[in-house]
Amino acid sequence: MDIPVYLFAGFLDGGKTTFINGILQDGFALRERTLLLRCEEGEVEYDPKVLKNVTVVDVEEEGELTPAHLKQLEKKHRPKQILIEFNGMWSLGRLYQEALPDNWVLYQIMTMVEAATFDSYAKNLGQMMMEKLTNADLIVFNRCTPELRDSLRQRNLKLVNRRASIYLEYGDGSSEDYADGSVCPFDLSQEIIDIPDDDFGVWYVDVMENPERYDGKTIRAKTVVCHLPQYPGDTILGRFAMTCCEADITFLGLVAEGDGFSAFENRAWADVTGTIRLEAHKAYEGERGPVLRPAAIRPAEKPERDVLSF
Repeated sequence: MDIPVYLFAGFLDGGKTTFINGILQDGFALRERTLLLRCEEGEVEYDPKVLKNVTVVDVEEEGELTPAHLKQLEKKHRPKQILIEFNGMWSLGRLYQEALPDNWVLYQIMTMVEAATFDSYAKNLGQMMMEKLTNADLIVFNRCTPELRDSLRQRNLKLVNRRASIYLEYGDGSSEDYADGSVCPFDLSQEIIDIPDDDFGVWYVDVMENPERYDGKTIRAKTVVCHLPQYPGDTILGRFAMTCCEADITFLGLVAEGDGFSAFENRAWADVTGTIRLEAHKAYEGERGPVLRPAAIRPAEKPERDVLSF
């Protein structure tokens, strides 16, 4: 039986234990038997009041993380879910490739960073820091100040990891979304902005929420070509995406106007290069929205993951 694994990454004093205490206090392990692997110990301790259904096992050495040892822990404690507070100086790559048993499925990686020490770690331990940022599903910068917030946004960390949710948390417990509209997940200075297959959904959300930043920009993407009777003469380009579950698949599409699409059957795949223009269109209920004017279209193979997920 597969066991979900939730990994908490970051360096010492980044706020991993505090974050784990918070989700446990919110009832994360209230019903499911949980194994918590503590790979480093900081100043903050786990709150004993929230450990009733949680078994904590200390991992002193990176070499202890082997499939055989972890399976022994699984057999002994019979967890339904696993939390790993990972040591900031250990390799995430080794964990993925060598340590986790086959039935331990990595569900989510959460990276905690102390905002004040980020520059120092990025300069001195750049590769280790980038590994924790680029692999994360959630990134939290703790103990932010307005000055640190502005500095972090100037770096535009969305270029490092487009898919992660990034939050800035302040000393008073309040927080805000890193993506405030001033940061873009793509490098707009490029002559042609390449949209990777797995990041089409990220780009689609950004172009729909911030269409003005793409006006006049040339993009290249692999898309599904759709001919819809309600938009005769035009084409809708996009990708199918699973927003919640397999029963909740939707089409993320934008309007394309120009020659060449009639040669493609409905739902055929195409590599499309074209320029985005903001224009009023029926598909946008008469409002201005992104319309792609193609410069080059060619048939494409269906990608390995043809349905996107968020």
